[in-house]
Amino acid sequence: MSLSKCLEIVLNYWPSFLLGIKTTLIISLAGTIIGLLIGLMVGGFKALKFDKKSPIKTIIDSFITIYIEIFRGTPMMVQAVFIYYLVYTNIIRWDKMTAAIFVISINTGAYMSEIIRSGLNGVDKGQEEASRSLGMPYWTTMFCVIMPQAIKNSIPTILNEYIVNVKDSSVLNVIGLTELYASVSIATNKNYFKVEGYVIVAVIYLCLTLLATLIVRIISRKQNGEKAFVFPWSHAKKAVN
Repeated sequence: MSLSKCLEIVLNYWPSFLLGIKTTLIISLAGTIIGLLIGLMVGGFKALKFDKKSPIKTIIDSFITIYIEIFRGTPMMVQAVFIYYLVYTNIIRWDKMTAAIFVISINTGAYMSEIIRSGLNGVDKGQEEASRSLGMPYWTTMFCVIMPQAIKNSIPTILNEYIVNVKDSSVLNVIGLTELYASVSIATNKNYFKVEGYVIVAVIYLCLTLLATLIVRIISRKQNGEKAFVFPWSHAKKAVN
């Protein structure tokens, strides 16, 4: 491996890399947002309490449990191949971008539902009791008092799920989507600079995840009431002084 070869690849194929980065960010962001909406519906439904035991809720809970266990227990690559070709062959000939967003959304939804459910369980029980004592109906209490607090408490974890999606989106090249990993692979296959290509894609993924991690830390500090973000190396500088 040489630095000159890496520089040559970047200079010759940077438009392809930018397109790959754009595709990766779009499917990761869209998948995280749609997955969050799925998680809110699924996690919120599982947390709902009925006065009487409802057979309908029992059936839906069973389907939800199966959905969560399947999509959390199988690799996204397998899910992508199965769903893409199943729908493409038997229902509609959808495009790869739509298929990628769909796959990453339902995969993320399975994780988000557990995140939201944990957030709901983490809200103080006194919040519900106080709301009910003021005469608020259960549904109003759940969606206007409990749910917003659960979402707020889960924001760092939700953003971490976005970071995971940025990295996991690389497996979607299995259905022919030209995201970041695929764009670098196509470029390096033309001149057989395999190692250099892997170094470049690793550096790009690292930069994307470090930037997202920095944003997560800033938001977490804001939630904790801290006004400014302090970079880790600033503590070492103070210690030296």
